[in-house]
Amino acid sequence: MLRGIATIVLLVVSNAFMTLAWYGHIAFKSRLERFGLATIVLLSWGIALFEYCFQVPANRIGSAQFGGPFSIWELKVLQEVVSLSVFTLFALLFMRSDSLRWNHLAGFVCLILAVYFVFKK
Repeated sequence: MLRGIATIVLLVVSNAFMTLAWYGHIAFKSRLERFGLATIVLLSWGIALFEYCFQVPANRIGSAQFGGPFSIWELKVLQEVVSLSVFTLFALLFMRSDSLRWNHLAGFVCLILAVYFVFKK
């Protein structure tokens, strides 16, 4: 159980860095627009390094092949659900240009169903 919780916590932290690396330059455009694309890419790579510092241990701790509770399929679906959840929080807090609509929520329900089916024994 502890390995499962640790995996999910590490995935959340990893995805916070991933979301910042991928979308931070859009959310913080006014602060970063003086920099060129090459600088933004390098900055994003630097942030993404921290993503990997949490993602790889999460997968290793959580993988059944290393004594964790999750199959590789379960890890992937968990990663996607965590990724979308973290992105949603980021978008609601920092991206004021787009709003959360019913079709987004319907997609989230489909992801929850994906979790159900992938974890079904």
